[in-house]
Amino acid sequence: MVRDKKISCVILNYNDAETTKKLVKAIYGYGSLDSVVVVDNGSGDDSLKQLKDMAGKMAKEIAKETAEEVEQEGEDRLILLEAKRNGGYGAGNNLGVWYSCQVLGADYVLIANPDVEFSDKLVSRLALLLKSHPKLGAVSAAMEDPVYGRQRNGWPMHGFWGSLARSGPVSRRLFGKALEYGGRYFQGKQAVYVDALHGSLLMVDGAKFKECGGYDEGVFLYNEEEILGARLKGKGYKSALLLTDSYVHRHSQSISKTYQGAWQRQKLRNKSALYYYRKYLKVNWLKELAARGFFQIVRLEIWLCGRVLGMRF
Repeated sequence: MVRDKKISCVILNYNDAETTKKLVKAIYGYGSLDSVVVVDNGSGDDSLKQLKDMAGKMAKEIAKETAEEVEQEGEDRLILLEAKRNGGYGAGNNLGVWYSCQVLGADYVLIANPDVEFSDKLVSRLALLLKSHPKLGAVSAAMEDPVYGRQRNGWPMHGFWGSLARSGPVSRRLFGKALEYGGRYFQGKQAVYVDALHGSLLMVDGAKFKECGGYDEGVFLYNEEEILGARLKGKGYKSALLLTDSYVHRHSQSISKTYQGAWQRQKLRNKSALYYYRKYLKVNWLKELAARGFFQIVRLEIWLCGRVLGMRF
């Protein structure tokens, strides 16, 4: 355990209080965490009321069920923040990270989707990885997905054409090997550098995250991973994937409850991708036109594959 570093966990909730509460109950007593910060991202249902009830009752109830040390710390371990509006994944998590660092004095912040499961030991090992390598700004571990299996959820950024190929369900399958790190890159290693990390669970160095500007709030959803990787790289920092440990991600559980259907999710992806291409990859109008045309093909692919083959995206 990294005793000389304060660690906070930020959980972003949007219309999914039940899943959020389940995760909070699971991790509340972890010795590696100094605080758990729940951000309600402008939910349109009764999430805020449910979370307020949890914040008011849960600390004492769980303290009795877990450990004396938790009971002594009281409600300071659990913080509920209310975003004024739903500004998207980046804006909501930025709020939680800024509060964790500036108000709670956290050194490292674990950013977790509500639909993940992870161990106390994993938190400590991610923190140790950050502490041991001063150039690291963000770290994560291998991901276990009940639908898609075990994944090395770190990938290279190949620029415009590579990013475009990754955005299509068919092209992603056709060119998958060329778009990912090869097997030898991971072979025999405990951790590796990667360009981007999956956003469902990652730990960031608070000071470095702040220095690079955190998440770009110009993106509502999708492409946050590439943008954060690019921002960290721009300040001279790296991201790494811990291969010896893993966490469980129940794929897009929260997102799917909110944005029903692959078609609607793809529209969000396309909008975010164009933003990323313009601002970070500095594409010209010809490449943007090519991207828009490609996205039309992708939407047709989704419709055909979904209707005819019953494929999921």
